[in-house]
Amino acid sequence: MAVYIVKRLTWLPFLLLAVSFITFVLGFYGPGDPAQVRLGARATPESVARVRDQMGLNRPFFIQYGDYVQKAVRGDLGDSYARDGHTVIEIIGRKVGVSAQLGLAAIALSLSLGLPLGLIAAYKQGTWIDTALVSLALFFYATPVFITAPFLILTFSLQLGILPTSGWGGLLSPQIIMPALVLGLPGVAGVTRLTRASAIEVLSQDYIRTAKAKGLSNILIQRRHVLPNALIPIITVLGLSLATLVEGAFITETLFGIPGIGRTAVESIFLRDYPVIMGLVLIVAVAFVLTNLLVDILYTLLDPRIRY
Repeated sequence: MAVYIVKRLTWLPFLLLAVSFITFVLGFYGPGDPAQVRLGARATPESVARVRDQMGLNRPFFIQYGDYVQKAVRGDLGDSYARDGHTVIEIIGRKVGVSAQLGLAAIALSLSLGLPLGLIAAYKQGTWIDTALVSLALFFYATPVFITAPFLILTFSLQLGILPTSGWGGLLSPQIIMPALVLGLPGVAGVTRLTRASAIEVLSQDYIRTAKAKGLSNILIQRRHVLPNALIPIITVLGLSLATLVEGAFITETLFGIPGIGRTAVESIFLRDYPVIMGLVLIVAVAFVLTNLLVDILYTLLDPRIRY
């Protein structure tokens, strides 16, 4: 297993190099001029040319890219084009923590509700309970954020007055409840359906019938046999969800006034703030590689038959 992990991590620098090169090409040859954006629409061509020279944008492509790679290896992702005096690490580090807390709260909600509901639906397969749970899951899954969020704000903030409409106070603050519900409810639907399908397949296996024939209780069968085997596909989806924590959620963060990375990413795209965009792309790439590796490791813990 250790050799497998080392091999997977060995490919990480090459992946980051390829991702950074493609992103740098798109930023270098893409539309828009960071110097023009910084100075505004009324800037003269002379002032734009002077700022471009100060920012180093007039240098050849490979010289700019080579300098970027050298600094990135040392942990320096450069300075923001649109936010004077702020480094990329400073901007992303502050925002990613906020989005990660919101994402973790949403994932915790999805798992805590989705797993038991999926098991209940599997054990009640074909009954009205199964139909009701699946229908409810599909309803929440199909409801878009721009409908769920205003409904929660109207109900819990404007009518009942028990939750704040916006702001951010951290993982344990009341401001996180409604955003976590908005992001977590579709996840509850997905986990419920996936758990139901996996549990139904596990319940049809011979070792489940053998466990029942031995007189084991349903709770013991669920804990020892059904849930560990049904978790394998769920772990895959969970790994992808963990990787997206660093991406943020632009619509949810905007509606609830949360200073997360989603809003920063969209603002950076409109401002042609290419260093911030590059930093976000690299962090997302690292997150997906590491979470996929973590998922592979968890596979072996859940099912000893899996080997690499």
